[in-house]
Amino acid sequence: MDAVELNRANLSRLAPPVRLPRYDPAQVRAGMVHLGLGAFHRAHLARYTHDLMERQPQALGWGIAGAGLLPGDLRMRESLAPQDGLYTLVERGGTDETVSVIGSLAEVIFAGASSDALLARMDDPAIRIVSLTVSENGYCLNPATRQLDPDHPMIRADLAEPARPRSAVGVIVEAYRRRMLAGQSAFTAMSCDNIQNNGDVLREAVLALAGLRDARLAGWIAAHGAFPDTMVDRITPATRPDHIEHLAQRYGIRDRWPVVSESFTQWVIEDSFAAGRPDWEEVGAQVVPDVAPYEMMKLRLLNGSHLAVTALGRLMGHRFVHEAMGDARLRAYMAALMDRETEPTLPPVPGVDLAGYKRTLIARFANPSIEDTVERVNTDAPINLLVMPIGACLAMGVEVELLALALAAWMRRIRGVDESGAAIEIRHPLASLLQRKAAEGGADPMPLLSIESLFGTLGQDERLVRPLRRWLASLYEIGSAGTLERAARELRFGA
Repeated sequence: MDAVELNRANLSRLAPPVRLPRYDPAQVRAGMVHLGLGAFHRAHLARYTHDLMERQPQALGWGIAGAGLLPGDLRMRESLAPQDGLYTLVERGGTDETVSVIGSLAEVIFAGASSDALLARMDDPAIRIVSLTVSENGYCLNPATRQLDPDHPMIRADLAEPARPRSAVGVIVEAYRRRMLAGQSAFTAMSCDNIQNNGDVLREAVLALAGLRDARLAGWIAAHGAFPDTMVDRITPATRPDHIEHLAQRYGIRDRWPVVSESFTQWVIEDSFAAGRPDWEEVGAQVVPDVAPYEMMKLRLLNGSHLAVTALGRLMGHRFVHEAMGDARLRAYMAALMDRETEPTLPPVPGVDLAGYKRTLIARFANPSIEDTVERVNTDAPINLLVMPIGACLAMGVEVELLALALAAWMRRIRGVDESGAAIEIRHPLASLLQRKAAEGGADPMPLLSIESLFGTLGQDERLVRPLRRWLASLYEIGSAGTLERAARELRFGA
């Protein structure tokens, strides 16, 4: 079939089973700005907002002005602007998929070269929420303290030219300053990143940078701004060329930048907003007084397991997460990790059956239709996903054998060479330091553990160092498959 270019004028040419917006996308007006317009946002917050627009005409005023802050985000504008902000979301279960055209993007802004247009949009009093998915690295934090790092290159640049900020935190601070001077109301700054206490982390970073600029500004933000915590969950791989081709061949849609995600989605939001919010609970979001238990559950059980399985899976030669989960040894390892070491660190989670949640995670990771790569997970996931539960286990007196194995696999991968001698691309703010320390230590984890900005004082705790040294040496000596088999025997997990 001849594929149809995706844009507003061509919507009537698209045929079922493609689901079209049940509202006029031309009537969508920006009420939110989103920083970091990647695949996850478009599969998650933008999807919830789209669903609400189909139910409530007034929700059309909560459209999203999506912004890219990095030079590489130029592709975003080049792809979505000719499509009038429309894109296709493919949601996949086991063997089924649904295809929907999402219309909640009101505007696309490229701020990778200059933040002027973005700040002008944020000046509009109609913008009442500024959300962001920029990954933990985008907050310019000191990894050990989780506080804003004033020596971070982007923060130094923002302090040198505060009216032309480059970082997400700098953009938010400058937008608040302009609102304060104009006598306008403050917006809500809402993190949708996988960071524990993400709202608090964002608030402290914003106030710290504001304080470095002007104590009065920091006081105004503290008094009038809002920074709700959120928990977000939906496995969303990066868009690949075959996703684009699949849409064209099967559904007749020519979309330059579609999104593929799993069918599962969850969003838990703290009900703390400065100037109102959409009724997201009408379309499945959970609005609660305290997000922390849900957030910790997801970070420890899902994200921690994701990094553990994919670190080992990459060393074992797997390309996709579902391929790694096809290995019974890795499935058994993940189950044991959750049961023995990460779940015991969780507080009670209201209304959640943790046993069922863990079974669901294993099934989600094993979903072959998603084709999420182990490299995407390894690249996107911060090491804090292992460091924080290790610290919690040690504080509780819980053994960390399984977490130590995951950390050892991360350290072996960070060497930048796999077991066959092929190069592994390491994308991390400290990539050169990490690879140098990994090469220096080899089977000895201590050079890497000495990086206090990542590991704090964990290198001084023999309860971690002993198993970590044993598993890292084993990975170098007999490889990942042999080490996993040894762990299964010694730690008694698996069939």
